[in-house]
Amino acid sequence: MKTLTVVLGERSYPIYIGENLLSEADLLTRHIKSKQVVVVTNENIAPLYLQNVLTHLDGYQIESVILPDGEQFKTLNSVNVIFDKLLASKFSRNATLIALGGGVIGDMGGFASACYQRGITFIQIPTTLLAQVDSSVGGKTGVNHSLGKNMIGAFYQPQAVIADVDVLDTLDNRQFAAGLAEVIKYGLIRNLEFFVWLEENIDILLARDKIALTYAIEQSCQMKAEVVAEDEHEGGVRATLNLGHTFGHAIETGMGYGTFLHGEAVAIGTCLAADLSKRKGFLNTNDVARIITLFERANLPVKSPTELTSERFIDLMTVDKKNVDGEIRVILLEAIGKATLPMAVDNLSLTETLQNYGR
Repeated sequence: MKTLTVVLGERSYPIYIGENLLSEADLLTRHIKSKQVVVVTNENIAPLYLQNVLTHLDGYQIESVILPDGEQFKTLNSVNVIFDKLLASKFSRNATLIALGGGVIGDMGGFASACYQRGITFIQIPTTLLAQVDSSVGGKTGVNHSLGKNMIGAFYQPQAVIADVDVLDTLDNRQFAAGLAEVIKYGLIRNLEFFVWLEENIDILLARDKIALTYAIEQSCQMKAEVVAEDEHEGGVRATLNLGHTFGHAIETGMGYGTFLHGEAVAIGTCLAADLSKRKGFLNTNDVARIITLFERANLPVKSPTELTSERFIDLMTVDKKNVDGEIRVILLEAIGKATLPMAVDNLSLTETLQNYGR
């Protein structure tokens, strides 16, 4: 087992990474502050792993909330189901919420924890690769709105993150590939050496080799932990973690939540950001080709959906948390391994990329 730390003073917390961690009762119970525990999961994960968690909680007052699976259910209505359970069970502000699932469950569980009685303890047990390397770490929580993704939420850090590599065995190939999009992102924004390692080892990762997977998860979490420790509330360098996300969120919103998985939309968005980076004079043609090729080798889409016109795409991009005073701001790449801070881009440049990407 590897243990990393997100360093945030009194709110610092560990990230545990390894095999068979769901069988380690103490990893979980050491972070529970009272006898009241609610486990929030979804209808796909519950039959697989809910009992594994509950077996460690004999003697606790346990409640479970099983929500529908999918990005389209990441709403205030779903969070209200969690509140209903907490209130009906008379849970106090010393209760602990365990988020057992992918990024949707983690985001909603964290948001509910931030809001219930103005803040209760929560623990992340991410069950997808994307959640293990990205959304479970850093304290971003929230829900979607019909007009924009993740526009309602809060920064609220967990007590611990337990990333059991074994749970990825039951992840379908599409979800697994979606997680690789965020892994590739870390190499692009921060670590050329890691990007090269991914180019050399992507086939091994796709075969789900446990040693390679653990290394990729550890490296990704380490980079995110460093960024969050430096800039918890995204006033500077943390924004670079959103490479491809302004484009990607527009795709998710415009095409309907759940049509594209988050990682799939980020993969397309990152390719668009790479193309725009070339047009702005940062990357060369070979750099862009390397980026697109790696996403393709990871079984991820790289082409923008034809259903979205450039006008509609840009309109959707105006609803983004990085924008300032109506200006669309995106993360670009100065080079593979080095991202810019958010840069204002004009509609003409965006239209050129959206209409001519790949040409």
